[in-house]
Amino acid sequence: MKNIRFKTVAMLLASASFPVLAWAQEPAAESEDERRSGRQGHIVVTGQSLVTEEIASSLPVQMLAGEELVHRRQGGLGETLAGMPGIHLDNFGGGASRPVIRGQTVSRIEVLSDGANLFDVSSVSPDHAITTDPLLLDAIEIQRGPAAVRYGGNATNGAINLIDSKVPKAVPEGGLTGATEVRYGTGDEEKTVVGRVTVGIGQFAVHAEGARRSADDYDVPNAYGSDKLRESFAQSTSYSVGASWIMSKGYLGAAFTRMESEYGLPGHSHINGVCHTHGLDLHCEAHGGFEDPFGGSDDHTAYIKLRSDRVDVRGDYDDLLPGFAHTRLRLSYTDYAHDEIDGELLFSRFTNEVYDGRFELTHKPVLGFTGTLGVQYTDSRFGGINVNNLHRPFPDGAYGFDGSPDYSTENVGIFLSELRSFGSVDVEAAVRKDWRKMEVGVPSWRSTVGPELAGLFVEWYGSDWQAVLESQDVERFRSRNPTVRHDPFSASLGATLNVGQGYALALSLAHTERAPSVRELYARGNNLATNSYELGLVAEVQGFENRGVSAEDTLESTDAINLTFRKTGGALGFEIGLFYQDVSDYIFARLIETENETGVPHNFLVYTAADARFAGIDGQVSYQLAPASRVTVFGDYVNAKLKSENDNLPRIPPGRIGARYEHSAGPLTGDLEYFHTFAQDKFASYETRTGGYDMVNATLSYRLDIGQGDKSVEFYVRGTNLLNELAFAHTSFVKNQSPLRGRSVAFGMRHSF
Repeated sequence: MKNIRFKTVAMLLASASFPVLAWAQEPAAESEDERRSGRQGHIVVTGQSLVTEEIASSLPVQMLAGEELVHRRQGGLGETLAGMPGIHLDNFGGGASRPVIRGQTVSRIEVLSDGANLFDVSSVSPDHAITTDPLLLDAIEIQRGPAAVRYGGNATNGAINLIDSKVPKAVPEGGLTGATEVRYGTGDEEKTVVGRVTVGIGQFAVHAEGARRSADDYDVPNAYGSDKLRESFAQSTSYSVGASWIMSKGYLGAAFTRMESEYGLPGHSHINGVCHTHGLDLHCEAHGGFEDPFGGSDDHTAYIKLRSDRVDVRGDYDDLLPGFAHTRLRLSYTDYAHDEIDGELLFSRFTNEVYDGRFELTHKPVLGFTGTLGVQYTDSRFGGINVNNLHRPFPDGAYGFDGSPDYSTENVGIFLSELRSFGSVDVEAAVRKDWRKMEVGVPSWRSTVGPELAGLFVEWYGSDWQAVLESQDVERFRSRNPTVRHDPFSASLGATLNVGQGYALALSLAHTERAPSVRELYARGNNLATNSYELGLVAEVQGFENRGVSAEDTLESTDAINLTFRKTGGALGFEIGLFYQDVSDYIFARLIETENETGVPHNFLVYTAADARFAGIDGQVSYQLAPASRVTVFGDYVNAKLKSENDNLPRIPPGRIGARYEHSAGPLTGDLEYFHTFAQDKFASYETRTGGYDMVNATLSYRLDIGQGDKSVEFYVRGTNLLNELAFAHTSFVKNQSPLRGRSVAFGMRHSF
């Protein structure tokens, strides 16, 4: 029924694009790179909004594009964005890294693929990679304010929009465009090959791209006790094929994308797979029915083997309907799965199958207001949490559930954003309302009991004893895993005063409501990646205080104020942001105890809600010293506190300050960057202090034009952590087991045609 409901909604959404077929006109020739904003080699702050390309938001968008993106990108999104003002990373070896924006990561950051939600399982655990390949992106936008509110409560701290070309939006100029790149890195023996091409055939454009990256365990300073971080290797392959029908007023296209990845899990240990609870006591010793699901040695390689298939349908069209300037369609189907493997043992498998549809209409000016009305429908089926014994077959002489449950989520959201200028003041507002239902599917039930026990059951329960026992198990399962509904509402209002001469002052107010994630709700067991035993909001914990509110009544609510000072144009440019967030029912994992019985510390964590607040500052100031040189000073700081608890919030990034110098001499460009990350002395009760460190990075590139247009060859070399500092990210769940990379130098060549 769920698939039928989705298909019905998808057909209704898609039908809005059918008139486009009758209105086809001559194709518009446009370079694929025209989407990129600003001068290459810089982090660009623009006024562009994620609303549509036609409406300019008064609030800024940080953008990483051009040569700067080419040089900075790594295998993971977190490593690629780390270092931008206000952005740190949640590090988990070389395969999984998540961005941390203003102290918070997914699921308080929404990651998008060209305006459509990116569905994976990265919000469930920090060892799960975000399913994007930065090697194939054109640009990365970081949006805050009203435009981000349009994506719901999971965008509390912003939306990261991944701009790609897998669905062409224009016929390439000259009928053909593309690029190739090869790269080698010394720190992990990285070997990377990237290729992409777009071909124009009349009114149609066809695009194909692919990337292959292989990296061994990366270097770390000898002060760590080893010169390599064991199990930090990462390998990935990505490819996409897409095509579009290009018209004078828009396009309609589709693409298929596959990503495969295999990466290690530093610090992983299965020795605590035996851990279980007795009330509020965590016990890590096998006895009775509590057995070690692994046994044996704990020195095997632990790794994740990931596969993600995604189909995207995208369409944009101007003046399709009377009274509306723009129509946008985003449909996607995601089929995600990854296996977690220790040596030869498969201990867990995570899956996520998602149908998603998003339809937007941008109306023409009404009383001076221009805005976008939209609807989004999502139907997903997730599985994998609370499972770490898939390698063990169903035993003989037993009865009960065989397999793991599915967690089904159905969500309907509607949103509206409006923009208007009142002289020198630009005003933007957005609201979104969601209706979400999450229910847990009961696993299959089976029995392998022998004749003797079966005879006893017949005496006790009758001839239909299997149905009786199954019914009892199902009733207990449903009481422990109730269906949960949430109806979050979010709204934001922003205003920008354009003082003149490039100066502007922006203020935004936001109220955001976030529903708990699947792990926050239903966790009930060991998370071996984070060395913890976790219980979600639905779990009843005997003797646990402040546990009287039901999971359905727990809705994280954030009231935020953001103040931004900005200057663009001229020799001096800056953007400095101040923010304050007051959060009611902030959902976090509270430490109950730490068990050291096995020799590997294991934390007993219970998800609960408490009041919290976040405050901070981030930004950058740059000055053009000469036409060919610029200096930039940047930094960020977050202060977070549990207001209703005598504790600090975990994994909050420390303050950071740095400077970057850029210089160009004809085809030769270079930059030198230094920043200092301070020690984090304000940490949660189950954390430890994290020392500060200095980081020095540098880039040198030479660009050789080989023809008209954008045809060129670029040679570049980029060095990172040139001081070879031993550095730990306080934001990481496994900071001590996964230090940041040591000194590394990447050599690359990029050919554009």
